[in-house]
Amino acid sequence: MTMKRQAAELGRIRTGYSRPNPNPGKGPIPVKSKTFVLTSHSRDYVAAAAELYGGTVEQWTPQRSSIAQWRVITDAKELKAIVPAGDPLSVSYEKWGGGGCERRCDGETESISRQPCICLARFGEDWHERSAEQVCRPTSRIGVFLPDLPDLGVWRLETKSYYAADAMAGGLDTVLQATGGAGLLPVRMWIEQRTAVRNGKTKQFQVVMLVPALPKLRHALSGPISTAAALDPASLDRPAIEAAAVPDYVTEAKACATVEDARDVWRRARAAGHVDPKGTDPLSRELIRIADDIAAGVDTATGEVGEDDDQGDDEYGPDGDGAYPVEVLDDEPPADAHAAGGWPEVATPGGGAR
Repeated sequence: MTMKRQAAELGRIRTGYSRPNPNPGKGPIPVKSKTFVLTSHSRDYVAAAAELYGGTVEQWTPQRSSIAQWRVITDAKELKAIVPAGDPLSVSYEKWGGGGCERRCDGETESISRQPCICLARFGEDWHERSAEQVCRPTSRIGVFLPDLPDLGVWRLETKSYYAADAMAGGLDTVLQATGGAGLLPVRMWIEQRTAVRNGKTKQFQVVMLVPALPKLRHALSGPISTAAALDPASLDRPAIEAAAVPDYVTEAKACATVEDARDVWRRARAAGHVDPKGTDPLSRELIRIADDIAAGVDTATGEVGEDDDQGDDEYGPDGDGAYPVEVLDDEPPADAHAAGGWPEVATPGGGAR
């Protein structure tokens, strides 16, 4: 219960690499990359990244390590990723040496020694202007999913830039306030070149920008989004497909001249799944009533027996009572009528319920 659960780390996302030093006895020369560098212990992951983002797979051994890994210096200046649920960003001040992490501080308390901030105590408010050999450096880490690469796990991005720490923390904190970290979040990452003037000197540096990859800001602030939307953010801005309107079967049935035509209306409703095959639902009962009215010569529009004074009595039958001739139907439908989508067995127009 006290152990931290996290997704497996498949590899690292880097913004630089090293090249051999031509001077004998000198260490490798660090190089700032204008494109992302992906490294992993698995050649398969790096090969998949090279196929997706471009670049050449090569074996590589990190500094201060004797274990070879694989890397690809990609052609990608931007990556599309997905941030896991929860609070995925870790930010702290850290100082590393040959024995590993020597200090890790939140700006007030150094967590390893449990002492107040050592850098502040030794060098005062301007401690951050000291060299990395003397003081801690801001270290930001975030694990993201690269959805177009194999397997379920995160790729860790790590940066030691003050500006990147501010940019990532500020943007993600805003979104986490809206979503509560309850869902996945699609993001865009790119390497941005910047300059700053300090003490009269211009310094060039690069930061990794990480922002929500959503069509509109309101999507980022309106709460958690679905996994499907995280995989396809553009779907959030597509108009919803309106459900197909159910045909007005009642109006169609009332316009029918014969019982068989009214039956056909019910059959079409049944084929579309809008009525119960047994004819017990409200729409079926209404269509059955309309068919019974037609069989009885009732005007389905007015509810009255139809009349026409301009025609002779011979048009109304021997009694001259104004009733329309009734279509004669067999009481029993064909044996396979119900199986073929025939009229429901619970009623026969003009003959009542069965």
